[in-house]
Amino acid sequence: MANLNEFTEKISNPDQRQRLNDLFNWIKGSFPQLETVIKWNQPMFTDHGTFIIGFSVSKKHMSVAPETATLAAFKEDIEKAGYEHTDNIFKITWAQEIDFALLKKIIDYNIQEKIDYTKFWRE
Repeated sequence: MANLNEFTEKISNPDQRQRLNDLFNWIKGSFPQLETVIKWNQPMFTDHGTFIIGFSVSKKHMSVAPETATLAAFKEDIEKAGYEHTDNIFKITWAQEIDFALLKKIIDYNIQEKIDYTKFWRE
């Protein structure tokens, strides 16, 4: 899988596919400096080669992976948005609205926190 189109084309539900396309287009428009990569069959956005945020999908939800440190920093905001979470991801059900303001804060945070980072993941 080389790009976002190939990833989203594999989603059989057209509403879910459109929702992801809208999300990815929003990220690309809001953060044009981020590079889109597909690793481990998941779309990810990177900045100067370091991971910023990643996504995966299931039948009931999309998972958002901002890294454990970032999830911990935004845990209260994620809970206020009504999203379930683990230590590594939070889930947005297909019936829930995407909190774009929250995603913007999370992405901005990772970009700023990892501005001088040279590895893909945090240690």
